[in-house]
Amino acid sequence: MEISIIGLGLIGGSIAKSLRKSAEDFSISAWDRDEVLEKALEEKVIDAKLKSPEEAIKSEVIFLCLPVDESLKAFEALAPGLNEGTLITDVCGVKGKFEDSWKSLKSKGTYIGGHPMTGKEKGGFQNSDPLLFENAVYIVSASGKESPYINKFLGILSILGARPVYLDPYVHDKVVASVSHLPQLLSVALVNTVARNSDGVNNLDFAAGGFRDMTRIASSSFNIWKDVIRFNKREIISALELFIGEVSSMKDEISRGNPEALEALFNSSRESRERIPKVNKGFITPLFYISVFIKDEPGSISRISSALFQESINIKDIELLKFREGTGGTFQIAFESESESIRAAEILERAGLDVY
Repeated sequence: MEISIIGLGLIGGSIAKSLRKSAEDFSISAWDRDEVLEKALEEKVIDAKLKSPEEAIKSEVIFLCLPVDESLKAFEALAPGLNEGTLITDVCGVKGKFEDSWKSLKSKGTYIGGHPMTGKEKGGFQNSDPLLFENAVYIVSASGKESPYINKFLGILSILGARPVYLDPYVHDKVVASVSHLPQLLSVALVNTVARNSDGVNNLDFAAGGFRDMTRIASSSFNIWKDVIRFNKREIISALELFIGEVSSMKDEISRGNPEALEALFNSSRESRERIPKVNKGFITPLFYISVFIKDEPGSISRISSALFQESINIKDIELLKFREGTGGTFQIAFESESESIRAAEILERAGLDVY
């Protein structure tokens, strides 16, 4: 399959590396700055350099992986010349704008929007990772659900290791404004607020793990966010207004000295957070989890992997939830099917491990 990737940054580079490491026979061409393309050629991540995005038009699948504004320009330039059977997709954090643009364009090709919900604090080809999409939710525009090329697209996402989820493109923009764009802006605001010194003391010198966890994304590059904020302005402002209302309400209750009201806010927050899906990383192809406690002693982790390996059970994902030195910790392990997760639990229990 001939695939072109326009933009070999973190996402585009990770797509190229993941496809290259797969067992499938892909011919991968790409467009970016020449030094980036030379590096990708040297590492055998791509097979050919494109002199311009327009040269991608002969490919079967085109991934647009540039910042939003540049991806949109390339999208509008390429669409009219696409051949029947050519699939074009983007990875941008805004979907409604692309959907509107596609409706206004005349094209023989097919567009299916996408948005991988993954990333890193540092971008660029040098930080791209073939495992970046492993078990990550990959939002697929529901408008492409009936496309005759949807299975081809989902097949590529499967090779990337992603977990596709359908979502209306306009609903997508509202959802990501709340779960992605708002946290990004709050993280920046939080760090900038705390960074103001108190009485000559640098507050950040006393920031512990919780603060670092909450503000990890504050290091993100503004170049990536500039266009996202511009093109999803209305939904982001709406999310910010809701948040400001919540903070204002909290401030009022603290001023009134009303612990009961504050406790209600804490309880409501805890209950809502517990409803965050833990067992399904993708709704089209969900994962099924079990939790296993192991003691803090040499060989404990290999007991899990060895027992499952001997029964030919493949681990799709594994995450250390909590750990106490000298005692032990709890791992959350994911499997492809519910029956496999039940069988894995039985095997690990027979191996003497605590499963729940």
